[in-house]
Amino acid sequence: MRRQIGSAITAAAVCATAFAVLLPRATDAGAMLIAQDDPVQLADLQLESALRNDPALIGRNVEAALAAQDPDLANSFVDLAAAKGMPIPDKLSQRVTKAVGEENSSQGIATRFFSGLVTGNAVDGASLSGTLTGDLCVFGDVRDIVREGRHLAMGEDADRLLLGLAAAGVVVTGATFVTVGGAAPARVGLTLVKDARKAGRLGEGLSRWAGRSAREMVDMRQLQNAVAAGSLARPRQTAVAIRAAIRAEKAGGLVRLAKDVGRIGEKTGTRGALDMLRIAQGPKDVTRAVRLAEAKGGQTRAIIKILGRSALLLTTGAFNLAMWVLSAVFALFGFLSSIKATTERLTLSWLQRSKIRRLRRLSAAPSPT
Repeated sequence: MRRQIGSAITAAAVCATAFAVLLPRATDAGAMLIAQDDPVQLADLQLESALRNDPALIGRNVEAALAAQDPDLANSFVDLAAAKGMPIPDKLSQRVTKAVGEENSSQGIATRFFSGLVTGNAVDGASLSGTLTGDLCVFGDVRDIVREGRHLAMGEDADRLLLGLAAAGVVVTGATFVTVGGAAPARVGLTLVKDARKAGRLGEGLSRWAGRSAREMVDMRQLQNAVAAGSLARPRQTAVAIRAAIRAEKAGGLVRLAKDVGRIGEKTGTRGALDMLRIAQGPKDVTRAVRLAEAKGGQTRAIIKILGRSALLLTTGAFNLAMWVLSAVFALFGFLSSIKATTERLTLSWLQRSKIRRLRRLSAAPSPT
């Protein structure tokens, strides 16, 4: 009986230790499983864990962003630190403020605006303004369509996705003017998606999805004829011919994606939207990113830098997380079972001892004569 009691106590101690070790991981895993459909709460949980394990994480990333000449990202980390109540050294904060001021100088903005207008590449708000100006004049979209369409007509490799995005841009630009700016978020979003594609910053999964959508909406044979007869010197006339090759009724998916990207850009800036497009694997990721951007604003770039795609959805297998929870439950069950067994054995031992003592008293008592 003593060995049985000792083994029960030992089992209880082992299970209690296992439960104490597993509980923090199980709590985090359970919270993440509950928050898996809420990108804002999911990102907060993962950030708290990351910052708890590495308090210097934000400071290092600020330094890295400044070294990479990305003051916008550095400022995003400063915003995140303020939201989390984590102090940033004054000297480092002053460096960020100075870098942001230099980037936003009149000369820098003007240079990037004209660069975006001429090249069609947007890397920040200023260059996006230039690129968007060209796209609203249909010059930018026609330029991209003519360039890729001629590659296609000559039997060369052409970026069919870029071709489809530019074609959708021609349709959306017309809608922007008809609705007096009502379609502007979609126009901005299409420009951002197109620029992300040019820069190789469009997620692989999102590229595949957009590519399929682009192929469905463009009549390639008719587009080749329009491109052959078109000219950049007559962008509006060429746009009319190109629009005839576009199945506008098939553009809904790309337009919805573009609207979501435009909303992200409004909350996080051009670079934030491009960061999102780099990690997104499909339109559902972009929709979740809208919710995160609307909740976090300027902090979003820093969150994406730290967490990557896991800021948008649960990347750790739900089975693995559930195993942590189940392991803690089993450890707790083992502890309670061991306590129950220990109690029962102690009670049984006490009853046996009481019975033995009673028998001894009876045997020691004088027998009646």
